[in-house]
Amino acid sequence: MTNRWKSIGLAAMLAALTLSASYAEAAGVLTIGRREDSTTFDPIKTAQNIDNWVFSNVYDVLIRVDKTGTKLEPGLAESWTVSDDGLTYTLKIRDTKFSDGSPLTAEDAAFSLLRIRDDPASLWSDSYKVIDTAVATDAHTLTIKLKNPSAPFLSTLALPNASVISKKGMESLGAEAYGEKPIASGAFVVDEWRRGDRVILKKNPNFWEADRAKLDGVEWISVPDDNTRMLNVQAGELDAAIFVPFSRVEELKKDPNLNVDIDASTREDHLLINHAHGALGKKEVRQALDLAIDKKAIVDTVTFGQGTVANSYIPKGALYYYADNLQRPYDPAKAKEMLAAAGASDLTLNYVVRAGDEVDEQTAVLVQQQLQKAGITANLQKVDPSQEWDMLVAGDYDISVNYWTNDILDPDQKTTFVLGHDSNNNYLTNYKNEAVKELVAKARLELDPKKREEMYVNLQRMAKDDVNWIDLYYSPYINVSRKSIENFHQNPLGRFFLEDTVKN
Repeated sequence: MTNRWKSIGLAAMLAALTLSASYAEAAGVLTIGRREDSTTFDPIKTAQNIDNWVFSNVYDVLIRVDKTGTKLEPGLAESWTVSDDGLTYTLKIRDTKFSDGSPLTAEDAAFSLLRIRDDPASLWSDSYKVIDTAVATDAHTLTIKLKNPSAPFLSTLALPNASVISKKGMESLGAEAYGEKPIASGAFVVDEWRRGDRVILKKNPNFWEADRAKLDGVEWISVPDDNTRMLNVQAGELDAAIFVPFSRVEELKKDPNLNVDIDASTREDHLLINHAHGALGKKEVRQALDLAIDKKAIVDTVTFGQGTVANSYIPKGALYYYADNLQRPYDPAKAKEMLAAAGASDLTLNYVVRAGDEVDEQTAVLVQQQLQKAGITANLQKVDPSQEWDMLVAGDYDISVNYWTNDILDPDQKTTFVLGHDSNNNYLTNYKNEAVKELVAKARLELDPKKREEMYVNLQRMAKDDVNWIDLYYSPYINVSRKSIENFHQNPLGRFFLEDTVKN
C-alpha cells in the first residue's frame, strides 16, 4: 500500500523537533520517529502505510503473514478449513478479549468482514465482494461462504484493513469516535493520539499473546524532516526512526551507537500520472514520458545503489513478477518525436513534491532535468505532506512520485487497487481500460496457478503498454535504531513485530 500522506503543521513540527519530555521517558517505552502523523484508526478508511503499520500492532487479523513475508500463519483464527468446492471457509476463533475486556467472538469477525465489504466508506470493498455470507455459527466458529472460488481469499484475510474490530464498540461509539480511539484486538492499545504530533500506545493486557510483548508502550512521533529525524536518533532523543535517507546510510552505519537495518521489501516507487489532465490522457504521451525518464540515473544518484530499476508494478521477488516485462530505454529524442506526433509539443506539467523528503526532492530535480531534454517543462510545486494527499485525491496534480508496499502475499490486492478498481480512480491516476479491469476480476477467480500466472503476466504487459504510471525502482526498507533496541525489523510487507521488540 502506499506511503506517506497526512503530516503536521509548523507548531507540531517544532514540538517534534524538541521532543519534549513525555511518557516515552519511562523504561520499556519505544519511541519511533516517522515523517507523518496517522490519519485514522478506522481500518477500512485508509490505504496508507502510516496507518497500517500502526494498525498491525493495535489490531489483530484472522490470519497473519509470518516474519519472512512468505507464508500465512494463525492469528485470531487458530485454525481453518476449506471445503472441497472452495466455497466454504470455517475458522475457529481463539478464546480471547478486546482491550476493553469484552469477549472477542466470531460475531465480531463476521461484522468486520461484512463492514469492509459493504460500508460505503470502505476503500477495500472490491476485494471482499466475493464473500456471500459471513456468520458466527457459534461464539468461536466463523463460517464464510463465497460466491465463487477465490485464489487470494486466505491472503485477503491477512490484510491489516480487514482487522477484527468490536461490533458492540463500533455500533455504540460510531465510526468517527472509534477511528479516533479504537478498542484494540492487538498487542497495544491507543492511549492518546495527539494530532500532528504523536500516537501513544500502551501494552494491551487482554491481548491473547500479552506475555509475548516486551515493551510497556510505543510512541510513533511525527518528525517530517528526514535529517532532523536522523539527528534525533543519533542524539538519543528517539529510540528508532523509519525512512532513512539513502544518502545517510553509510554515515549512520559508522555510528557505534546505532543499528541500521536494511530489510527486504515489496516497495516499488513510481511516478503517478493524472490521465484526466489533457494530453496525459493519450497513451502515446505517457509512453513518451516513460522514454524521457532515465531510471538508472535515478537509482544511481538518489538511492546510492540501494535500489534497482523497476519494470513492473508487481515488485521483484513477489508472486507472478514478470522479469521480462518491457523496460523502455532512456531516449529523450524519441520522446520528443512522439510528443510532436501526438500534438503535445511544449508540454507543461505540474509536479507535486513533498517538502522535507530528501529522496522525493532529489528525484524531482532529476526528473525535471530529464524531461526538459524531451521538451517537457515540469514545474515543481513543493507542498507540506499534510497538503499532498488531499491534492492527489482531488486530482490537483499532473505528476507526482509515490510508492507502494504490498500488504498481502497475493498480487490481487495491488492489481485491483491500481488497475481494476473504481472507488479510488485506480489509485489516483484516473486510469481506465475495461479489458484490463475484466482481466483483473478473472485472475482473482482463476484457481489454476499456471493460467493465473499467465493472466498476471498479461496484466503487467498491458499496464506497461498503457503506462498506467511510470515504474521507477525497487528498494529495501531502511530503518535506524539505538544499540539498546533489539528486534526492530519489518517483514517484506512492512509489518513491524513490535510485540517482539526489546528496549534495554
